[in-house]
Amino acid sequence: MKTILKVKGMSCQHCVQSVTKALQGIAGVRAVSVSLERGRAEIEHNESVSPMSLKQAITDAGYEAEELSAEADEDEPRPSKAPLKIRPSLGVRERRGERSITLPIAGMSCASCVAKVEKALTSVPGVLDASVNLATARATVRVAPHVTAETLKEAVRRIGYDVPEEKPYAHIRHHEEHEAHLRRKLVVSSVLTGAIFLLMYPGMLGLRLPIADQWNYLLQLLLATPVQFWAGWQFYRGAWAAARNKTTDMNTLIAVGTTAAYGYSALLPFFNAHGHMDLYFDTSAAIITIILLGRLIEARAKGRTSEAIRKLIGLQAKTARVIRDSQARDIPVEEVQVGDLVLVRPGEKIPVDGVVIEGASAVDESMITGESLPVEKLPGDEVIGGTLNKTGSFTFRATKVGSETALAQIIRLVEEAQSAKPPIAKLADVIASYFVPPVIGIAIVTFLGWYFFGPQPALTKALLNFVAVLIIACPCALGLATPTSIMVGMGKGAEHGILIRGGDALETAHKLTTIILDKTGTLTKGRPQVTDIMTIPGVSAEQFVQLAASVEQVSEHPLGEAIVKYAQEKQLTLEEAREFAAIPGHGIRAHLNGHQVLVGNLKLMRDENVVLDGLLEHAERFSAEGKTPVFIAQDGEALGVIAIADTVKEGAREAIAALKALGLEVVMITGDNKKTAEVIARQIGIEQVFAEVLPGEKAEIVKKLQAQGKVVAMVGDGINDAPALAQADVGIAIGTGTDIAMEASDITLVGGDLRGVVTAIALSRATVRNIRQNLFWAFLYNTVLIPVAALGLLDPILAAGAMGLSSVSVVSNALRLRRFRAPLVAAT
Repeated sequence: MKTILKVKGMSCQHCVQSVTKALQGIAGVRAVSVSLERGRAEIEHNESVSPMSLKQAITDAGYEAEELSAEADEDEPRPSKAPLKIRPSLGVRERRGERSITLPIAGMSCASCVAKVEKALTSVPGVLDASVNLATARATVRVAPHVTAETLKEAVRRIGYDVPEEKPYAHIRHHEEHEAHLRRKLVVSSVLTGAIFLLMYPGMLGLRLPIADQWNYLLQLLLATPVQFWAGWQFYRGAWAAARNKTTDMNTLIAVGTTAAYGYSALLPFFNAHGHMDLYFDTSAAIITIILLGRLIEARAKGRTSEAIRKLIGLQAKTARVIRDSQARDIPVEEVQVGDLVLVRPGEKIPVDGVVIEGASAVDESMITGESLPVEKLPGDEVIGGTLNKTGSFTFRATKVGSETALAQIIRLVEEAQSAKPPIAKLADVIASYFVPPVIGIAIVTFLGWYFFGPQPALTKALLNFVAVLIIACPCALGLATPTSIMVGMGKGAEHGILIRGGDALETAHKLTTIILDKTGTLTKGRPQVTDIMTIPGVSAEQFVQLAASVEQVSEHPLGEAIVKYAQEKQLTLEEAREFAAIPGHGIRAHLNGHQVLVGNLKLMRDENVVLDGLLEHAERFSAEGKTPVFIAQDGEALGVIAIADTVKEGAREAIAALKALGLEVVMITGDNKKTAEVIARQIGIEQVFAEVLPGEKAEIVKKLQAQGKVVAMVGDGINDAPALAQADVGIAIGTGTDIAMEASDITLVGGDLRGVVTAIALSRATVRNIRQNLFWAFLYNTVLIPVAALGLLDPILAAGAMGLSSVSVVSNALRLRRFRAPLVAAT
């Protein structure tokens, strides 16, 4: 038995998997096919299974279901392909029972802060998952429908962090303001710290200061106090917030360490009124100043990691010339409405998404798709906001504006992806969350050891080594190791037209061993084209094509459309055929100018006793080459044969060779017949082919390869590829394909160039390699230098410098990814 159910509430491929799993769990269910695009489920099952039980299973999974009749199924509209659609769900995902909220977080400074914020968010009832990114200072939270953003903000504020109000892209402006604030603090603290060093070590500059010790002490105290409590106030604020929540973080280490040095110096005269005073105002002030310097350098470097987002934002047009009341007027792009007619002149940016209704031009879409050649635009073609008009003028109708444009959604997706956290980063977060308390313990043991067993002056050495351990152990580098690499890597991917959905996909992509490529639309153009024409003597190719196209122009068959398109390209005039009749599986019959014309396959010709007149040899040759032969006959005599084939995409062969060079096994999968599939495979250099595969069997082939221990990527563009894309370890969707394919994928290639697959895998490998380098040096820094400080071999001021240097080195290493170059240059 087969039951078809309408399923409501699905909005992404995860929903599809949830519904499929729920249905497969029912005893007696033999096969399940769930379509997100059509919002329905087809279930093959035993008679013992009732439709009510199927609907109940879907309801239990959090969705709604109702039964469809067979007639209703036939009336369901079939999805069509679109040149470029980035659905909103690729940014902030929402589905029944779940949605995503992104919050800006102010006040975080290290990996311990990340762990605290994540813990606070996940403790809110209804929160399913929380991921906090230190580099972007943002939290992405998956929640149940009843959870509000205000509830999450309150949870964050309770632990001492702030959630500022945010306008679009405000985090970039906030970063610039933060950098300016740090610069002001650094300038003031540097001047004051320099004055303290002058008072403490005048001899080093050849100076003699006629100041009594007591006045020298007072001057140093006056100079050090603003450094400690103004420039360093952020550390106290962070430490107090942590203390209120019975935890510790990097701010705790800095606040305790510098306060110990400052407090010891400030109170020393009360316990040593007449003796020589060893003051350490220079230590506390220098530590804060050096840490601020490190923070400023780090902030500048982190600002460069957002370069990709800045570039994308810079693509947005500021104004648009719209036609209203029969007059063209320039208005801010924010005021453009859906349905407006927009005029674009040569050299101007296209302000919003739309469809050309008048005029023609070539448009540079490289900033969105990564493809270098300008794309010809004619009436009926889609245009993308942010792309550049090159030669002609045209008018288009706005279809998407504001946050719904492809560019706005790409920016949103890249921002979301930059906040992603691969599994390798989660290990670092776990370690960092337990890091600070043991460090404080080590610092206390160091102080006691040096105080009771160290040489004189024991208190001084114990204090300095205590401070050095606290300062050197700050886990700043650990918290920045992953997010900075992710930000640069994801941004670089966007520059190449590659949108990576999350951290898991990024990390898995570098482990791939096998790439499965769907043939139609992925390796080939997906549009049948006329490749060869053979006619009998006395019949010209133009006459032959004109006759065939005149008959086929009323046909909806893809092969007929290819013939008509070829005739239009040759600017041939078509005539009107009469008495048109389709012969299913064979071809068509019609009358033209008093003659009976047949267009179809060999079976039709034989059934109609058509004389082939030597054309059969050519037809067999075309078939052997993987092409489809179409005969045209008039009044019982064959006039010729046309070969039609789905041609291979430019660059496909180079892409296959590059994938093999990366050490990957390349497999082709198709529903076409074996002969055609093998011909295409030979052309592009693929040895392993799965042909005549039904849509539902593609996912099974992925499973079989995974069962052999292979890490599999599936590359496809069609609706029937969606289950295989979801089953694969990494699903890669071609952006010229359908929305459903992009929903099911982990990586989307905005353009249609297959060489983007090579770039995506190479970028994944480079990014993960960079993350591992950062984590290695961050862990090495802490594990090596803490014992060095505890043994008294590291001055506190040098410890502050080393701590700042570690963060800067991690961010600088991540910035090396900006030099990433695609292994292949797009075809020109």
